[in-house]
Amino acid sequence: MVTLDRLLPGQSARIVRVDGCDGISCRLREMGFIPGQPVTFLRAAPLGDPLKCSVQGSRIAVRVGEARRVEVDSVASLAPARQDPLASSARQASSARQASSARQASSAET
Repeated sequence: MVTLDRLLPGQSARIVRVDGCDGISCRLREMGFIPGQPVTFLRAAPLGDPLKCSVQGSRIAVRVGEARRVEVDSVASLAPARQDPLASSARQASSARQASSARQASSAET
């Protein structure tokens, strides 16, 4: 079975179960990680932990160890989640830098 920590950024899946019956698994269910609900993995922090997910309209950061407790369907074809504004602005900044570099290179050639 695939766990939440194995999804790639932007992938969505359906929650199958939350493993365990301790305080952490109970808290995950309270935060919305309920079987049958769609979940989208948005992104990981720069060092890989925590993971930012979207579930039931909320964005939640969970540790990798907690994400391993959430079993999901193999990536389901769900409606795309809203884009993370920080990731979008980073992509736009990268595109702007590439365009600027290309303009500088073409003006240097002439």
